[in-house]
Amino acid sequence: MEPTTKTETLDIEGMTCASCASFVEKSLSRTPGVQRAVVNFATEKATVDYVPSQATPASLKEAVVNAGYGVTERPPDTSAAERSAEIDRQKALAYQKLKRRFGVAAGLALVIMPLSMLMLWPAAMERVNMQWLNYGLLLLTLPVLGYSGREFYSSAWNGFKHRAANMDTLIAVGTGAAFLYSLAATVVPGFFTRRGLMPEVYYDTTATIIALILLGKVLELRAKTQTSAAIRTLMGLQAKTARVVRPGGQEVDVPIEQVQLGDVVVVRPGEKVATDGIIEEGHSALDEAMLTGESLPVEKKPSDPVFGATLNKTGSFRFRVTKVGADTMLAQIVKLVEDAQGSRAPIQRLADKVSAIFVPTVVVIAILTFVLWFDLAPLETRLPLALVNFVAVLIIACPCALGLATPTAIMVSTGKGAEHGVLIRNAESLEKAYQVNTVLLDKTGTITRGEPAVTDFVAADGQNVGHLLPIVAAVERQSEHPLAEAVVRYADAQQATPLAATGFRAVEGKGASAAVDGQAVLIGNSRLLAEAGINILPALQQQADGLLAQAKTVLYVAVAGQAVGLIGVADTVRDTSAAAIKRLQALGLEVVMMTGDNPQTAAQVAQQVGIKRYFAEVLPQDKAGKVKALQAEGRIVAMVGDGINDAPALAQADIGLAMGGGTDVAMEAAGITLMRSDLQGVVTAIELSRQTIRTIKQNLFFAFIYNTLGIPVAAGLLYPVFGWLLSPMLAAAAMALSSVSVLTNSLRLRGFTPLKN
Repeated sequence: MEPTTKTETLDIEGMTCASCASFVEKSLSRTPGVQRAVVNFATEKATVDYVPSQATPASLKEAVVNAGYGVTERPPDTSAAERSAEIDRQKALAYQKLKRRFGVAAGLALVIMPLSMLMLWPAAMERVNMQWLNYGLLLLTLPVLGYSGREFYSSAWNGFKHRAANMDTLIAVGTGAAFLYSLAATVVPGFFTRRGLMPEVYYDTTATIIALILLGKVLELRAKTQTSAAIRTLMGLQAKTARVVRPGGQEVDVPIEQVQLGDVVVVRPGEKVATDGIIEEGHSALDEAMLTGESLPVEKKPSDPVFGATLNKTGSFRFRVTKVGADTMLAQIVKLVEDAQGSRAPIQRLADKVSAIFVPTVVVIAILTFVLWFDLAPLETRLPLALVNFVAVLIIACPCALGLATPTAIMVSTGKGAEHGVLIRNAESLEKAYQVNTVLLDKTGTITRGEPAVTDFVAADGQNVGHLLPIVAAVERQSEHPLAEAVVRYADAQQATPLAATGFRAVEGKGASAAVDGQAVLIGNSRLLAEAGINILPALQQQADGLLAQAKTVLYVAVAGQAVGLIGVADTVRDTSAAAIKRLQALGLEVVMMTGDNPQTAAQVAQQVGIKRYFAEVLPQDKAGKVKALQAEGRIVAMVGDGINDAPALAQADIGLAMGGGTDVAMEAAGITLMRSDLQGVVTAIELSRQTIRTIKQNLFFAFIYNTLGIPVAAGLLYPVFGWLLSPMLAAAAMALSSVSVLTNSLRLRGFTPLKN
């Protein structure tokens, strides 16, 4: 028997690059009882699956601390919104601290740089005591190292103690080498002059590199804050208070945290719904765009569900609370988006593997660069040239861009998906959706509305539909049968005059009877009329046969012993289904339909929506088999369904998409949930996944090509041919620019808009 596992999410402090995330992940993975650990550098979160009998949250935190990083505490007695606000507050403080460190480094670098340039000006060399100038530069540089750059060195030292290297190792070794060389040239210049070398200093290089790297981090942190804006937006949607009805009828405004299950809450026009529940009294139109992405208000009446954070537009109503806190729809959406943003896409594995070996490899290349320049360069310049190129290699190779390439795009796209009513369970689902070439649609509830609707109301010769409809509706209002509900909805839509029916009686499997205005009324199938001895005129039967040929259910209506009309009922196709299917086909996907209906009905629906291939008379237990059959053809299958009997097929498919109007079981089995019962959501999911993976590939290309070209140039490979050397300061600027460019490219996904036909 598999041990029961729990999942813990930790907010990690102190990570500066993908190598840090990899190191924390390894430390957690080695902890006894941990089944799986995923650390996301972009979100600064670790998601850990562990066996409670072998590991605890305390032991997980200890593993992170032992690795040299910190964990932000999450108070258990606070709400998700409060925890999110606290994390945002801490990040804001960290951002302000980072800006102060950058300000000090930049300010001092602006002083150090021109003073260092005096060495290149002969007239100044004659008037300025270079020894005292070097000491002055040393004093100006010390605050840059001790305050602005302190975390680089402490992180590198911590990594050294744990026999690990990260981005800070490269920065610390590079700037540290330049500083120590300059310190020696300042304190013991005679050591250099006796060997025929100029005691040159590189304080400007050290200070400017630290300032530029901090600038990159400031821009990076600002951009990362924008990538996680979706979570903050969702959390901000929640109502802060609720108007609760207390015993005795008194209405009291209370904080949302005090609302309890079973409370009755009043919602007035223009107010947000406080939490999830069921309407007990009143009716209104609600804006549910935050759930579904659909801008049109949804009409609500007693017994209809309402969801927290949706906006009441017109009427007022009262609802009974059925879910609070973490169980509400909004909280589930937030959790789903957080989990997706913290997950890892398969495409990221390449970047992870490279990051794991990248820093040690760069250190080796930097050492080789130093050795070769020291051996091959002219005697008088070999040490400065070896040092400068050594530092340039270390600085330009920082793998920040590599670590940001995938998670930042995932963060933006999952948040954008939630805006459009597409909830992506994890990054793997997003990548699988990109690979799909076949979409398998369940008919009922997916292509069609999933409920019967009146399509035809036919009156016999000499009869009037306007006269018959109120009579039929009066009888059907007494019935709970789905076909009766369809007739009532149709009558209400036609604003039929309400009449009263007496003596209602349901005839199982056949229909119902009642009396309206003293006349006997029968509504049901042909057997009900036959048993009552009522003949159906040939003209009326011919029309009935036409409806049956269209795969519609036919209800016969008899009043006072005469057949007077027909009602055609069918599960109608959704208004947007044909357009969505056409769009999927335009994206190069084959769309296949699956249904339990007979071939005649399947063919009629398939033709109506433009589907060429379909499976008919598929039993619930055989749906997963149809998915396997398509996969056996070499197809990557996306299954779209909404019912319990769709769950096995959703799980079997390469990617499952559950319609939001469906069951919890279906949604649990799916990788993507569509909050709106509309196939346009499938189009949105596919288009979003394609755009996201394209962005990730662009990011990875930029990151790889940057390091592939940058390191040889920094090492001086072009010097023998063109005489070009890369200044460490330019290397630092390029390194910062690479990270910002990857983040900016990911942020372009915020402009994603689903295409319409």
